Amino acid sequence: MDKHLHIISFTVPYPVNQGGVYDVFYKLQALQEQGVRIHLHCFDYGRGEQPELNQFCESVHYYQRQTGHKGISTALPYIVASRKNEDLNERLLQDDHPIFMEGVHCTYPIVDERFNQRKLFVRLHNVEYHYYNDLYKNASTAFRKLYFKRESIMLKSYERKIAQRATFWGMTEADDDVYRKEFGCNNIEQLPLYVPPHWQVTEKNGNGSFCLYHGDLSIDANEKAATWLLEKVFDKVEIPFVIAGQNPSKKLEELAHSKGHTCLVANPSEREMQDMIAKAQINILPSYTHTGIKIKLVNAIFNGRHCIVNQATVNNSGLESTCHIAETPEEFAQKIEELFFTPFTSAETTHRKSLTDTLFNNERNAKKQVGWIWGG
Repeated sequence: MDKHLHIISFTVPYPVNQGGVYDVFYKLQALQEQGVRIHLHCFDYGRGEQPELNQFCESVHYYQRQTGHKGISTALPYIVASRKNEDLNERLLQDDHPIFMEGVHCTYPIVDERFNQRKLFVRLHNVEYHYYNDLYKNASTAFRKLYFKRESIMLKSYERKIAQRATFWGMTEADDDVYRKEFGCNNIEQLPLYVPPHWQVTEKNGNGSFCLYHGDLSIDANEKAATWLLEKVFDKVEIPFVIAGQNPSKKLEELAHSKGHTCLVANPSEREMQDMIAKAQINILPSYTHTGIKIKLVNAIFNGRHCIVNQATVNNSGLESTCHIAETPEEFAQKIEELFFTPFTSAETTHRKSLTDTLFNNERNAKKQVGWIWGG
């Protein structure tokens, strides 16, 4: 029996240069290798059509996301309403293949009665109302605070509404528990992150020469974390510190270059970013969001040496044993001074390899996903 699957993606999942896209893109390859014939539907708001996706899919369709006032609804969260698309719905109704929705963003079919008899599956990238509430707390302007708070409130109501109407696969047990306990969702399982197949934990020779914070610096919470490290930690610790990421503000760039031992690398290529992660002695990754799994942490665990994080970064992800956890500026400073001259050991490498082989096995996870959809 041919296994056809509609996948609706919240964005065009290529190039693979932002956190949420990793799971979507590498899932395509893994499912195709299990014989799944993928019909991919992407919402485009600036990335454009990507021929690279064609090799993994039977068909690829693109739809414009309705951004700005066109995407506003009194009944739906903005991230859902802006991806409500009748061309997509009509295309999905032409057959009875299962429908897999990447993120709460793409779940409008769940509330459309025309899909009541379809097999519907959702990849839970975050508990979205938690994520937007964290964004509200860390927003840099009053307008953004207002938008994120409104979206969080609408998402909480919406997520409760859809929680018993489909099968969900969360990134972490922590997120699964929220859906079970708060929303009464009984059809939810953990499906680990899909990662680049070439990521392998290997021995790290010698010590690195700097500490690194990396992320999308256009996101308020990431800029806040980088600023906090500069102002509260590396004002105490005179050890080389590099911040790297996309689209930093002028204010952050000026702050990073105001000290002799700190700097910022804006918009590095993927190769440059991976080179910095591998050469750093410590990847320092505090977070202000408490949901989902942080791809930058997974990247650092596979490809870097020591990691110092706060509890929000690991968030019951199963990765706690690979990290050093700190909360206060003093705790971060102390651990940085301890680890900067401490070699990353073979025992730590072995432990990381064992853990990542268990959690992040694309082939095993794709077989599990196929079994959940079609049985067997």
